[in-house]
Amino acid sequence: MPGPPPLSHLSQRSFKMDAKCVVDLLYWRDVKTTGVVFGAALLLLLSLTVCSIVSVCSYICLALLSVTICFRIYKGILQAIQKSDEGHPFKQYLDQEVALSEDMVHKYSDVVLAKLNKTIGELRRLFLVEDLVDSIKFAVLMWILTYVGALFNGLTLLILGVIAVFSCPIIYEKHQAQIDHYLALVNNQIKDVVGKIQAKVPGMKRKTE
Repeated sequence: MPGPPPLSHLSQRSFKMDAKCVVDLLYWRDVKTTGVVFGAALLLLLSLTVCSIVSVCSYICLALLSVTICFRIYKGILQAIQKSDEGHPFKQYLDQEVALSEDMVHKYSDVVLAKLNKTIGELRRLFLVEDLVDSIKFAVLMWILTYVGALFNGLTLLILGVIAVFSCPIIYEKHQAQIDHYLALVNNQIKDVVGKIQAKVPGMKRKTE
């Protein structure tokens, strides 16, 4: 089955620009923008712990509508008093094109399809035990996640994930040398343990390329 078509140079350039914007956002290059995004995402997730998603979405829509309706009435009264003809206060936003372009849809659909196909292939490889060591590692990970799931629900993990995404990159950037040193030590210890297990248990040695 042929894979997804390759991205065009224009799409690749646009994707790189989007990736750079995400990196700048996570590394707090613009503190105000990152703060707004992080605060809004965290507030939304915390709201979902108290109310249902239907209630949260309804409250957000009501809040936005309250602001826009009040502003629209305020500007209408102000124009009537001043006898000005400024027109609709949101005219510049109403005239803007908001439809998704075909290039953007194709760009992201190609990326998602490629990632999905790669994930399906990797899961097939793990579940059908193409490599015994990788399948055992995956089983250990799933076993650990059963304990994580018993301690935290999905929404709590999502909140912790958002906090980690907006905090870990900047912490790593400031303390990269120390973190790399300790990660190398942990990685070496894991490799030593895995190597000893592979040497003692028959059938766990990796296939040579």
